[in-house]
Amino acid sequence: MGRIKGNISFKRSHKNLSLFIFLAVLVGYCITQIPSLQKIIYPYPHRAVIENYAAQYGVDPLLVIAVIREESKFLPQSESHKGAIGLMQLMPSTAQSIAVTIGDKSFSSKDLLQPEKNIQYGTWYLSSLQKEFSNDRRLVIAAYNGGRGHVKEWISSGQIDPKNIQIQDIPFQETRDYVGRVLNSYQKYIKLYRN
Repeated sequence: MGRIKGNISFKRSHKNLSLFIFLAVLVGYCITQIPSLQKIIYPYPHRAVIENYAAQYGVDPLLVIAVIREESKFLPQSESHKGAIGLMQLMPSTAQSIAVTIGDKSFSSKDLLQPEKNIQYGTWYLSSLQKEFSNDRRLVIAAYNGGRGHVKEWISSGQIDPKNIQIQDIPFQETRDYVGRVLNSYQKYIKLYRN
């Protein structure tokens, strides 16, 4: 009798687990197929600010938001273990260099916690990388993550071919993965927000 009750209980819990898994898959599928639900996963906060600086510096605003999504998950107070700060995870030394270049004499590192300043500087930085790497998104994103010096070194040493860039050829695993994530988010943002 105890064994029969145990089997019934096991079957019931197995049935409940199967139903839960089915519902989770169904909800997941709906979220990935319905644009209004996809916008929950791929939101566009600070849109006016992003579009303003993107227009000013000649960067696709959807690339900017894709970088923000992958860098900080939209948390303006984010700080990495390496010391990168804010929405676009800028290093204070990089931001200081940007401030000098654009003539922002009042800049201080704590300004990077302000979404607008962080977006301005991060977008400017993307713009400078676009100029340096001939608007090749993969190289721009790789340089944003791995550093422009590393990308130049990979090109000069022949590790990556700038005329035939393959993500899998990027020497740093972290940068390779990052480029893939940003490009994936960028494609989602194009699909959801281009019009």
